[in-house]
Amino acid sequence: MEKLSCCIFINLILSGIFTLLSLSFSADISLAAFPVSLCFSVLLFYFAFFRLIKKQDISKIFTVRRFFQYEPFVYITSFVLQRAGIKEVPFAVDVISALVWIGVTVMSFVILHFLSEKRVFAFSPAWKEYHEKNHQEKPSGIKRIFVEIFEWVDALIQAVFTIILLNIFFFQLYEIPSESMVPAFLVKDRVVVFKTLAGPKFPLSQAGIPYIQNYDRGDIVVFRNPHYSNDRKSEVKTFMSQFLYMCSLTLIKTNTDENGELKADPLVKRITGVPGEQLMLVDGILYARTKDNPEFKKVEEDSLWAAWDLNALDSKTKSRIRDFPFYKDEFQNVLDVEEARRSLDLVKAFEECEQLAQKVRPYASGKDLREESSVIHFIYPGDYYEFSLFNNAEILKEKILYNDGGAQWFDSFMTNWAYQVAAEVFPEKDKASLSAQDVKDALKTFQCNGNAQGNSLVGGNLYDDSCFRLNVMTKIVFGKLILRNIQLDEEQVPFASRNSDEVRKDCYEEAQLLCDYILRLDQRNMSIFPPNNENNCAVYIPEDNYFMMGDNRYNSLDMRHSYEQKLIKLTPYDDFSVKYSSNLAPQYVSKKSILGKASFRFWPFDRIGFTSKIKSE
Repeated sequence: MEKLSCCIFINLILSGIFTLLSLSFSADISLAAFPVSLCFSVLLFYFAFFRLIKKQDISKIFTVRRFFQYEPFVYITSFVLQRAGIKEVPFAVDVISALVWIGVTVMSFVILHFLSEKRVFAFSPAWKEYHEKNHQEKPSGIKRIFVEIFEWVDALIQAVFTIILLNIFFFQLYEIPSESMVPAFLVKDRVVVFKTLAGPKFPLSQAGIPYIQNYDRGDIVVFRNPHYSNDRKSEVKTFMSQFLYMCSLTLIKTNTDENGELKADPLVKRITGVPGEQLMLVDGILYARTKDNPEFKKVEEDSLWAAWDLNALDSKTKSRIRDFPFYKDEFQNVLDVEEARRSLDLVKAFEECEQLAQKVRPYASGKDLREESSVIHFIYPGDYYEFSLFNNAEILKEKILYNDGGAQWFDSFMTNWAYQVAAEVFPEKDKASLSAQDVKDALKTFQCNGNAQGNSLVGGNLYDDSCFRLNVMTKIVFGKLILRNIQLDEEQVPFASRNSDEVRKDCYEEAQLLCDYILRLDQRNMSIFPPNNENNCAVYIPEDNYFMMGDNRYNSLDMRHSYEQKLIKLTPYDDFSVKYSSNLAPQYVSKKSILGKASFRFWPFDRIGFTSKIKSE
């Protein structure tokens, strides 16, 4: 009896402390936390201490047992209510409240152990005698129906709260919503995420279990989406939606953004960059360097899980995939564009651009503009968009031929890239004084040699160099198309017959391949990240931060991207650069945002397995 009395007394003290910590003075929902805790604590004191211990009223054992069963759930509810208000609760209060809740929970388990039917009546001969004389028979009739209903409701409520606590601190179930992780995960796959080692936090607070787990490249993790706001209002909404999501075993989803669309939160991705690295993605190959190894090297293991051509997967997996970025054999077009770009001879490209400009100029009737700085604005900024260049080729041809500055703009558009790079190589010379031979001599130094960085690459790295060359390739095709359209005018070829012209058809086929590639440029390539500082010195992913990508790289909106598109230049090394629509905005994710590893896939049954063994073929 003394043990039971002592445990109940300690529990009541902790309950009182927790109730005092639940005080709030904000005029919002947080005011409800204190009354909830106070009412429960008063009732707990009355039945557990006053009636059971002091009055020895053995008839209240069932009631007392129910109170201690619900105690952790009531107080965690109070904890959440207090933090659902507008004002943030001090971290110290969070920590103390969390520790007190743990103490209350432990003591309630101990008390329930003592109050079990096998043990409680052995505390006192009087209790045992009362139990034997007042042994209750099972109710019957309508009373039995109400008792059964009560027991079912009671069991359901306890099950729901138990699931919530398990989901917060131990493990959580997730349903895969998209195909960003094909073939490791398919849509509707369900996975278990173990959270205890990942430093789970008490709801709406920063108090929780310390971080124990570390992560390696290749780990599949679940984490909070950093693209969304994490203010208190959105965090409360997210918690409530996750509450329903967990209670419904991943069936009900209510976490929506301001537009009413379901949030992609949390995310399931693979860690591809770790602390201390600087990354770069070119032609689907991930490169990394560190402070100790400053040369960019291929991350060989990334090819084990990066899926670029879904058509190469086995037939069983393909039958469950909804969206294929490419039709069968179309991925070869991507490889062909990249090979052509790598093998591009910049000197020959410059000569071709010069020849195109010289051939077009005699047909132009407009005068040159006096202000050279205004030449770049000869066409609208949006017209530099790669799709617009080819789609509006006929309109642009007319402007080049008949507007002042037309030939001047076309010449600059076709050759400025070469002079601008040459000025970087020969800084002692003024750009306007550079001869064609100077430009050729400068361009000879820029030849791909298989390295990911160095003076032989425009911009000093493979990404900048590849985008620069892609810009040149696009200009050459555009220049050939403009020239051919002019020639067809001169030959008075009917407009309806021009689509059958072989040269024109070849130009549009090349343009289509380039436009298709550039459209997906940000899925296949990523600039140096984190970017170098203003002194062009390398910056690395900080400690306790990670970079994530989906396995299905062409169908993954991940840490490479933002949710907004913007029109940007293909290269900064050309004032007249072609533009494309980009959402490239890489960012790393703090370990604090990682909820745990997606450790085990439990549905569907024919795909059950541990994710540590799941890799792309």
